[in-house]
Amino acid sequence: MSRVLVPLAHGCEELEAVTIIDLLRRANIEVIVAGLEDGPVTASRGVKIIPDLSLDEALNLDYDMIALPGGLPGADNLAADKRLSRLLRDMNESGRLVAAVCAAPKVLARNGILDGKRATAFPGVLQEEAHPDITGDAVTRDGRVITSRAAGTAMDFALELIDALAGAEARLAVEKALVRSQD
Repeated sequence: MSRVLVPLAHGCEELEAVTIIDLLRRANIEVIVAGLEDGPVTASRGVKIIPDLSLDEALNLDYDMIALPGGLPGADNLAADKRLSRLLRDMNESGRLVAAVCAAPKVLARNGILDGKRATAFPGVLQEEAHPDITGDAVTRDGRVITSRAAGTAMDFALELIDALAGAEARLAVEKALVRSQD
């Protein structure tokens, strides 16, 4: 079974965080939700999310993917965490999956993970990072790096993460149960 780390920082976008966690768990993917600090995380609209572990505890496990929810100041808080930066670089260098949505792709950019990669993010976020190859697509997958634009694309993003971890059949099973299509 694949294991995914979803780190949460105060000010994260709750819709993105919960969508990632929920859909991956529907696909029977193990998700570890880790707070940068001990205790509940207060998301950007005041929703409180209780992480499974602290980031310090979560760093003792191995992961197949790390998926960053965006939101502000959540993404800035993620970007400022040296432990998370080290983990992102290590995972990228070892060929594991790295993913980010909304404002969080700037965390990947600041750690050199988007160098030479096509990516997407909330409008304006990657321009701040001088990233030249912005697709503007809802979801962009370039090798082992997956990015997405915003809360409105969170479900498409999470489904792409399922596809990357468990394959198209698992993605379709989750999507069908969500009754997203007319079929």
